[in-house]
Amino acid sequence: MTAQPENSAPRPGPVPAIPHTINAIGDALSGADRALFYSKVLAADETEVPGVMRSWWKTAMLNRAPHAETSRANAARGHRLVAVDDLAGRIEGAGTQ
Repeated sequence: MTAQPENSAPRPGPVPAIPHTINAIGDALSGADRALFYSKVLAADETEVPGVMRSWWKTAMLNRAPHAETSRANAARGHRLVAVDDLAGRIEGAGTQ
């Protein structure tokens, strides 16, 4: 007999990247986040728009990640944490495929 991990369910595959357009990012957000995104991007000058889009794209991608709510609950309890820089790097890598 061999020991098995407590949670041996297969890990979900990569989440398809949201296109880097204002409409796609807005469509991927919901409620207050969507309204705030549009207010920020519409108020930004031409040099700020790419940064606003990148920041909200990351938020939208994090929101669609499998088990996002479980991850947030774990973080709130201080369990199974991942450094934000590591997570952001993983997300940025998903957008370059």
